[in-house]
Amino acid sequence: MKKLSLAIALTLSILSASAQTKNVPNTNSKEPDEQESLAKDYFSQIMGVAMSATSNVKLFQFVYDWIGTPYHLGGDTKRGIDCSGFAYQLYNKVFNTAIGNNSRNIFSMANPVNKEDLKEGDLVFFKIHSRAITHVGVYIGNGKFAHASSSKGVMISYLADPYWTRYYFKGGRLLSDAENKQEQN
Repeated sequence: MKKLSLAIALTLSILSASAQTKNVPNTNSKEPDEQESLAKDYFSQIMGVAMSATSNVKLFQFVYDWIGTPYHLGGDTKRGIDCSGFAYQLYNKVFNTAIGNNSRNIFSMANPVNKEDLKEGDLVFFKIHSRAITHVGVYIGNGKFAHASSSKGVMISYLADPYWTRYYFKGGRLLSDAENKQEQN
């Protein structure tokens, strides 16, 4: 019961912080920095990712809100979503960036990144039983990534898990609009 009360209190604090960014009146007396710190502590615990001072709370809130959403090929809502739909929604809502509508299109928009150099928000690509890219996820730190699994829906997995290690292809970091335009010229 004590854990539930703590989770509810932290969630209310996070929601209050979210309300501030949406210009909704804040009824919580905690300072924004303290609320963000509480949010980071909360997400660090529930997702098992040590969040730094530069961590993107909005990214973790988005992932948390979608955990457990069922898998649906071609889906892009909380009623059902696939891996590229999840990556698309995350980039749209968290980074205000439009990306491709399938894992191969998304890969074509990214610069390759070594696995050791992955940062929060980078993309991870997999070739599962195929020579082509068939799966995409979003790296969240500490060797973990969020994705829409065909068997379990939206979840967090370890890159070091033998299954994901076997099919891992590359990491990628989205090019900025300026970089995209330079490459096209």
